[in-house]
Amino acid sequence: MGRTITFNELRRIKDSLPDGSMHRIADELGLDVETVRNYFGGSNYTSGQCAGLHIEPGPEGGMVMLDNDEILNKALGILEEVNGGNCCS
Repeated sequence: MGRTITFNELRRIKDSLPDGSMHRIADELGLDVETVRNYFGGSNYTSGQCAGLHIEPGPEGGMVMLDNDEILNKALGILEEVNGGNCCS
């Protein structure tokens, strides 16, 4: 299922993740780690795949339309774990 989020919020989530989270998400979802990094705004398409996001210019870095929010949901789950259930506060 898709979701819309600002680019800046997507980057804040990525920057809040503990070390090793990109590898953990990739392992749990059976993806290449570069694909997960591309999802959060990276651009390594030599090793990783396109992550199904579309960016429209605008405030807060623009709007990002995610084709699939599975990677985002895994990231938010990790943040809930490390923040004791108080994700993204």
